[in-house]
Amino acid sequence: MGQDNEPKTYRDSETPVYTASNGCPVMDPQAAQRVGPNGPLLLQDFHLIDLLAHFDRERIPERVVHAKGAGAYGEFEVTDNISDITTIDMLKGVGKKTKMLTRFSTVGGEKGSPDSARDPRGFAIKFYTEEGNWDWVFNNTPVFFLRDPAKFPIFIHTQKRNPQTNLKDATMFWDYLSTHHEAVHQVMHLFSDRGTPYSYRHMNGYSGHTYKWTKPDGTFNYVQIHCKTDQGTKTFNNDEATKLSAENSDWHTQDLFEAIQRGDNPSWTCYVQVLSPEQAEKFRWNVFDLTKVWPHSEVPLRRFGRFTLNKNPENYFAEIEQAAFSPSHMVPGAEPSADPVLQSRLFSYPDTHRHRLGGNYEQIPVNCPLKAFNPTHRDGPMNVNGNYGANPNYPSTFRPIAYKPVKASQEHEKWTGAVLAEQYPVTSEDYVQANGLWQVLGRTPGQQESFVSNISGHLCGAHERVRKATYEMFRRVNADLGARIQSATEANVSGAPPARL
Repeated sequence: MGQDNEPKTYRDSETPVYTASNGCPVMDPQAAQRVGPNGPLLLQDFHLIDLLAHFDRERIPERVVHAKGAGAYGEFEVTDNISDITTIDMLKGVGKKTKMLTRFSTVGGEKGSPDSARDPRGFAIKFYTEEGNWDWVFNNTPVFFLRDPAKFPIFIHTQKRNPQTNLKDATMFWDYLSTHHEAVHQVMHLFSDRGTPYSYRHMNGYSGHTYKWTKPDGTFNYVQIHCKTDQGTKTFNNDEATKLSAENSDWHTQDLFEAIQRGDNPSWTCYVQVLSPEQAEKFRWNVFDLTKVWPHSEVPLRRFGRFTLNKNPENYFAEIEQAAFSPSHMVPGAEPSADPVLQSRLFSYPDTHRHRLGGNYEQIPVNCPLKAFNPTHRDGPMNVNGNYGANPNYPSTFRPIAYKPVKASQEHEKWTGAVLAEQYPVTSEDYVQANGLWQVLGRTPGQQESFVSNISGHLCGAHERVRKATYEMFRRVNADLGARIQSATEANVSGAPPARL
């Protein structure tokens, strides 16, 4: 930011003078003005009023999802030439480096919830590029629970707390999932041991969504990005994760901070999957369907970079809690696809930042791009960057501004059709990849047994009708899987908490 009125940062060798917020020195910060030794306080005591008033306002709204998290700074480096598929400036030239910030998080829990909970993990990255901030707002699973964006608030409600009891509710949880079978692929990930990563350093990150990488001539490819941990994937089993929740609920946060502090800097290698528009049209899976993966045997991974986290934040609130990531924060050469969930996130993420941090959230230092000039963005609360001074707040002939030309995408991007208001239907295709993951689990001894145990231990607390619907969902994935879950769950029912409607 570089503003003249920024607070001074003192070196350890200096002794700062304590002041009130207006800079006036205060003799004793723990004293309050009063009439006599036992008399009433004085309203004129600005320091006391200032202290209390600010304390009452210290907490900002926590994120609706991804409330609990940890983060660090690092550096991205291009490792391979991919100029044939992109002209994104950050990816030009092997060896090119870009500063970045990463925030990891759990999805459903509150800010004080345990790090080791069975939950997807957020994997968000902000690259401070020469052409703007580029955010990758990923998860640690390559798929998600839904492909219709209107379902997202509904789904999240069922994973939170019962509005009457204020308790987590297995019936709510499984009532939604058993009636929305497109979620079963993600459920297979979540209730395997992949659902409880050992640490943030030992998990992968996936775009999940399909994006477009464009070229100046308007041509483009569809892409999905994978960030593979160089530390190797590592998970907890259910018993280990549950035990850790009680013993150290901040384990993932602590592990990341201490690893970087001792110089054991974690890194990830980045890969891209690529489909041309013509290939996408012929592909078995809808490339805009967030519940499906692109099989590596058909769309191989192509390496292009590596990033390393090497610096912890100095202040968690300023640098991690106030960090604002959005898939709409893009750079020239990167564009969203027609994925409907992605399209909704383009609005929802900046909208929640404006609510949580204010309309000028991108002026917060951790969110500031290296370069920005947008003088139509003026005024508003907490405007601290000079408000563009005397620059006109409209496209003025008295203040010429350069504009970077961008060619529209090729004809493939023309869309026509009737306006529809309907959900994507569930078909037999929605069980294929879930069954594929069940087979993958079978290649590692004990993993199928763990999956059945994890499901049954949670599902047994749900209402009988919901349990039966859930068994049917898993039977459609694999008959043996459904039967095993039913047998194990019903064996656990007698000792489960009472189910609620």
